[in-house]
Amino acid sequence: MLIKGQEPGTALLLAAAPANKGRLVDAASALPGLAAVPPGVLTGTDAASVVELADPVDPQTVLTRIRAVSAAPGPLSVYVAGQLHVDARRHQIHLALARTTQASLRYTAFPWDWLAHEFQVREPGTTTVIVDLVADPAAWQRLGQDGLALGAGVRLYGRVAPPAPRRAIASPDYVKAYAQVWRGGARPPLAELHAYAADRAGPGDALLLSADTQPAASTTPPAHARACAPSAGREEDAARREEDAARREEGEARLLPSVPPGGPHEAPPRLLPSVPPARTQESAARLLPAPPSFPPSVPPAAAGAASDPHPAILAAARAGRHGEAASMAAVWESEAMRTHGPSSPQALHWLEVRADLARLAREPARSCELWMACAQARLARGQTTEDADVQAAVDRAHHQWEQLRDAERARSLAPDLIALRTRVPGRQPGALDAVRRRLEQLQAVPAAGR
Repeated sequence: MLIKGQEPGTALLLAAAPANKGRLVDAASALPGLAAVPPGVLTGTDAASVVELADPVDPQTVLTRIRAVSAAPGPLSVYVAGQLHVDARRHQIHLALARTTQASLRYTAFPWDWLAHEFQVREPGTTTVIVDLVADPAAWQRLGQDGLALGAGVRLYGRVAPPAPRRAIASPDYVKAYAQVWRGGARPPLAELHAYAADRAGPGDALLLSADTQPAASTTPPAHARACAPSAGREEDAARREEDAARREEGEARLLPSVPPGGPHEAPPRLLPSVPPARTQESAARLLPAPPSFPPSVPPAAAGAASDPHPAILAAARAGRHGEAASMAAVWESEAMRTHGPSSPQALHWLEVRADLARLAREPARSCELWMACAQARLARGQTTEDADVQAAVDRAHHQWEQLRDAERARSLAPDLIALRTRVPGRQPGALDAVRRRLEQLQAVPAAGR
């Protein structure tokens, strides 16, 4: 049916769309049908494993899962339902995730280039990708000019549609047709199934993708050329990995309080070395925001040390496994969003945990972005600018921004921080003026360099 081989296959089921008014497609509705298909049918092998990723919230979590399945031997089949947008700054196609908005696209959506890059390490002909996507107007225009591809050696089938009229939420009927056929026992060739599913998805101005219409191998830069000149997003990701490796060589990083006692400008003190290890772990656990309650998926009777995820997350961060810690927190955030809603206290708690984990990983830009997202989410749900949680989130974002030594990165985050500081001046006098003064200094850096 798909790729026949002796080794077991792997299937990744990825469904993602914003959990806000920017949602264009009910992506998650594609998962139940696909999950009911025998794993081997999804991959065209006698045996297979399935990885399901529903409404992820963090691009790094998605990247981690894609890297894991890409490294697995044997055929790989990836099913993607979601929506596409264009980054206005770099003009790159992105797959929207649960917290994506147009303003936060660069930080909360998954770059399509990352997907293409990860699949180039695989043996040609062993990767099949099936997509059911809706493109916003800007992405639709871009796709009309450039199309959508994943590079040589990757078989791509799918349907990309423009937004539904009258702001209706589209249904991923194309990929649902695959599941319907397979659950009925039929095993047609993939090209035939693609044509059938496209027909079932209905008429309309849709872009149909098939392996036969992909660019020839000669039109795609070779793998070694892409490795030498990755996209801007990949360069940032590689730099983060190098920094993380250097930190692990230096030893375990000390835990720092989230907000310095004197406000966002005062350097936070380190934990005293005389604190015994057991007390250190207990004190450090309190540095993460306290959860409002256990997620409802945990039975109340089991809500004890064994079921509380915070110690395991903190242990991973203390051991330098920052990616693992961030992924665990993102999974819990996704669960809280599905159960309670994206603006619920439970979901906001896990967003704050992720922000503090980025601080522990010494990623001030990422931490600043997440703390600003926390503040904006709290304001959007009706909390006032005088609310202690709102002010704390802005203070933490401000403090992390002050730690940035990358002038370009700091400049890119400054407008959002200034907008927040204008609304939430905080209790420390002169905070807004401090942001503006530093921005003036940062803007003078290129001139000084010349």
